[in-house]
Amino acid sequence: MAAAGAEELDLYYLDQCGLAPTLPTGYTWARAGVRVVVPYEAPQGRRVNVIGALAPLGAQRRLVWLSRTKADGPLDSPVFLDFLWRDVAGLPAAPEDLPSGYQRGRPCVVVLDNYSVPHSKAVQAALPALEAAGVTLFYVPPYSPELNAIEPRWRHLKYEQLQVRSYRTAEALQAAVDEALTKQAALLHDPTTPLFEAA
Repeated sequence: MAAAGAEELDLYYLDQCGLAPTLPTGYTWARAGVRVVVPYEAPQGRRVNVIGALAPLGAQRRLVWLSRTKADGPLDSPVFLDFLWRDVAGLPAAPEDLPSGYQRGRPCVVVLDNYSVPHSKAVQAALPALEAAGVTLFYVPPYSPELNAIEPRWRHLKYEQLQVRSYRTAEALQAAVDEALTKQAALLHDPTTPLFEAA
């Protein structure tokens, strides 16, 4: 982490998050004696899956993500690898298409959990080319979400940012998710953000 703070390497925390069309309701307000009715939408075919990567340290703090509905297809190995090399590592081409001897300007370390996709055969096969280009994947131990700094972002998204608790379409939920994450990304560039985070 010190190396990332000193901008000797790029450190990203990567994770995926799934959102149902009706989100958990922690609490609500109503007039005394009035029964609260929270709309419910069945999740079948209307979930939104998000893959995101957070670089919380240094001058180049950033949050990048990709949201997908069922119509967009699953967050599988090809989607993961494309997101990793293009949006996170910023490589000029897919790892297997890089010129011989190509390396990033500085190393990139990506911290991620033990979700099945990053352990897939396709991702494992791409690891040598990624490492040769200066991109290293670091897997946290099982059941250790506290070691992945993007996890609190997902909680903030689900429980605080999305004020509407039930969405009729996957597209409406996806638009709300993208808008909320755009706001989170903008806050990373706000010099007063660390003051709020420290409070």
